[in-house]
Amino acid sequence: MGEIGKIVQAPEDLVAPVNVPAEAYISPDYARAEVDRLWRKVWLQAGRLEDIPEVGDYITFDIVHDSVIIVRASAQEIRAFHNVCPHRGRKLVDVPAGKRNARGTRKNFICGYHGWTFGLDGANTYVEHQEDWQGHLCGGLADLGTVRVDTWGGWIWINLDAEAGPLAEYLNPAAAMLDPYGLENMRPRWRKWVIFECNWKVAMEAFCETYHVSTTHPEFMDFGQFRGWARNQGLHSNIGYDAPKGQEEDSGKLRLGTGEDPRATTAEMQNFTWANANTNTTMTLVSVANRLKDELPEGTPAADVSKYWLQTARAEDEARGVVWAQVDPAHTAQAGTAWQIFPNFQIGHAVNNMLCYQARPYGTDPDKCIFEAAVYELWPEGEAPATEWEYTEPQDWPPVLQQDFANMAAVQQGMKNVGFRGGQPNPYMERSVASLHMNLARFMGTGAPRTY
Repeated sequence: MGEIGKIVQAPEDLVAPVNVPAEAYISPDYARAEVDRLWRKVWLQAGRLEDIPEVGDYITFDIVHDSVIIVRASAQEIRAFHNVCPHRGRKLVDVPAGKRNARGTRKNFICGYHGWTFGLDGANTYVEHQEDWQGHLCGGLADLGTVRVDTWGGWIWINLDAEAGPLAEYLNPAAAMLDPYGLENMRPRWRKWVIFECNWKVAMEAFCETYHVSTTHPEFMDFGQFRGWARNQGLHSNIGYDAPKGQEEDSGKLRLGTGEDPRATTAEMQNFTWANANTNTTMTLVSVANRLKDELPEGTPAADVSKYWLQTARAEDEARGVVWAQVDPAHTAQAGTAWQIFPNFQIGHAVNNMLCYQARPYGTDPDKCIFEAAVYELWPEGEAPATEWEYTEPQDWPPVLQQDFANMAAVQQGMKNVGFRGGQPNPYMERSVASLHMNLARFMGTGAPRTY
């Protein structure tokens, strides 16, 4: 092994093999420093717009020490405030025991300690014995502190830094690449969360590369082997698969099974995915796949099977009021299968469904995180199910995700081993790992990958 050399500072440096030190995963000092250097500086995905459809609807979002109230203040306006009373510091909204966050509807927010009251615009509307302050509760001192808030893709985003740049600038180029998929039109089919025994970065990195699939999920290799890639995209990164000529749409998530009879392997892959991952497909796709052997003759070329499967499923969905996005195959090849939005959110996109992961620190404990996943798809108008965030023990998640969980816990422990010399991600298939740490170092001032 060559000696570890210069710090990686630019995307072009990530083409070469790099070493990622363990500090960012296991250091208590690093975890504490993340609060001010990272979490209070970046745009964070904090919820979905459909969670607050009516005026007065609110949700909370917590990140380490900070809690934010997000409320629909009017039909057109979303507001966000620090979840703390400016009087004595009590949280205004408590998260119910066992829940991921608080959610409800209010005409105003009343502090349970001394009754200070705030409107949906954050302005103070009541202070008992306000005259005792001798006129000094003015100039906003009695109002809630505001938090930067914006929307994109159907999500609500917050930033605790009042001087931060605009969300549109922050999301470049991810937003432009994902806009054609109409993510804002999808609604969740299920949402799960868990407190897990690993650092939030370990959790996110378990899903930001395809290099692990052949070993961790060998069952999927029976349905075809696609060469995976990962690319740095400035602050963000994306991953995807190369696909055979004529099957460019298969470079996205809706992939054909390979083998002697793609009709059969596609059905097998769809049934296995639905039963064991419960994501990355829909019942329409599964149903059509199961009819391929009946509706297409033996020997149909793979490209024709792919075209028939997707076109038939699209038409059947459209007949029931579900309209898939139209995305050019060349764009699909560039967009890949998932985007890692810095620092802690992944969007696994398709024209009719998506799988999203997010991980947050559990306090400042470097060995724990709050991990969550949500599966979305398109529904006929008014037929989307009402879902809540469900706390689910690791052994009760879909089997494929349990395979990933086993790696996550073991990696966290392994990185503490005195013999661990730092991560050595695959420069082609795991470049997203190196990209994350290159960008983390810009905020944290430490932990940058190094070339050999």
